[in-house]
Amino acid sequence: MNRAAPEQKRTWTTGTAPGIFPLFGHGIAFYRRPLAFLNSLPAYGDLVEIRLGPQRAWMVCRPELAHEVLMDPHTFDKGGPLYDRLGKLMGDGLVTCRQPAHREKRRLLQPGFRPSHVAAYTDLVTAEAEAVARAWPAGQPVAVTETMMSLTTRVISRVLLSDSLDEASAAEVRDCLTDVVRGLFVRTVVPIDALFRIPTPANRRYRHALARLHALIDRVIAERRRGTDRDDVLGTLLAATRGDGPAPVITDQEVHDHLITLLLTGAETLALTLAATFALLARHPEAERHLHAELDSVLADGRLPGPDDLPRLVRTRCVVSETLRHSSPGWLFTRVTTRGTELAGRRLPAGATVLYSPYLLHHDPASFPDPERFDPDRWLPGRPTPRQRLAMMPFSAGSRKCLGDEFAMVEATLALATIAARRRLRHLPGHVERAPRPGITMGPRALVMTCETRSPVPGTAAPRSTAESRTAGDHVVDHT
Repeated sequence: MNRAAPEQKRTWTTGTAPGIFPLFGHGIAFYRRPLAFLNSLPAYGDLVEIRLGPQRAWMVCRPELAHEVLMDPHTFDKGGPLYDRLGKLMGDGLVTCRQPAHREKRRLLQPGFRPSHVAAYTDLVTAEAEAVARAWPAGQPVAVTETMMSLTTRVISRVLLSDSLDEASAAEVRDCLTDVVRGLFVRTVVPIDALFRIPTPANRRYRHALARLHALIDRVIAERRRGTDRDDVLGTLLAATRGDGPAPVITDQEVHDHLITLLLTGAETLALTLAATFALLARHPEAERHLHAELDSVLADGRLPGPDDLPRLVRTRCVVSETLRHSSPGWLFTRVTTRGTELAGRRLPAGATVLYSPYLLHHDPASFPDPERFDPDRWLPGRPTPRQRLAMMPFSAGSRKCLGDEFAMVEATLALATIAARRRLRHLPGHVERAPRPGITMGPRALVMTCETRSPVPGTAAPRSTAESRTAGDHVVDHT
């Protein structure tokens, strides 16, 4: 006879955030002090009602509830103010499409981001990162965010388009993406279209950047059609328009939408991650010392890292993982219910907007003690607890998890290893840490630091722990 006690269903709490302004809702608080506003919400419940403009929405404040949403994409589909705005930029691409269309779109793009392809891109990443390190003058200020954006734009454009973007076009894509991302956020938290039809300088700048970005992508597609086939993502997409291969035929508009989507997600977020990494290392010399010791040991001869070095760059990958926890660029996302459902004991109607925030989940003291402390050792193999793995979701989770999550981790690890082995970055004298400017992404958008040349220390051995007998190839950040 089974005498096991039945598992008790957890009781969740719900509430409403105070401070609702007529017309703007919580949009003013979201825009002026977004992180402080997010951090205030768990005090009102596990699921908290807020206002995005005049619209009601519900913020998930616990990792278990976030996974309940993300693991059921048929009930909690892509949608809500964020994806309504992104849809005007990305069209019906992989990020913004609704669930019924997602599988075929992902299946078409997946081959370009398989591990075997990721390994093939390592030389591209390290060559671009070494060029950055060489170009930074010792003892001089360097524009870190701008340079990282240039680096990641060049890498993702080569992956998607081979050499179809020249240096000037890649720089223009970078600048357009920056202006578009800044403009999208305010349009999300205050979704009142009439405000953005006013011809203010900010609105004109946003519309110009959006139009120019679309025109650049259309030009690349047209030039490729007149040229020869290439073995890149654009080549795969154009083959699908002709019905070549097993994938369903796609339209020219879908080709455009996929390229815009992958450019935006593959350049801006990773650039902010790298910029945040250098900013955090400069404020945490012990973590920087451990990183340098590993790089001096693994890359002792001053060579560039390659695919075979990735399993040995344990602490380097941990630094990237902790940056994604501490300062995740993707900090706020929305979903929309496709039918009436229950969440945290609250009945939600069809069409309800549900939000989750990686920033909020990553800074929950119940999951990460002393959450404001930058501590890469949290991610050493064997260290993360099950709750930390559950709460850590910089690339989302479930079937809509980021297509290029492992590519992003490899690119960030290799770029960091290449640059940090050759250069050390320091904050400018009198630097004052400021709250990040809100956007669809979050991070240091105009970071300037002083560059110093560094050389490997002969005979340096990387710090080790008993847990480090496993390799960095193990997923110390669990996104499943």
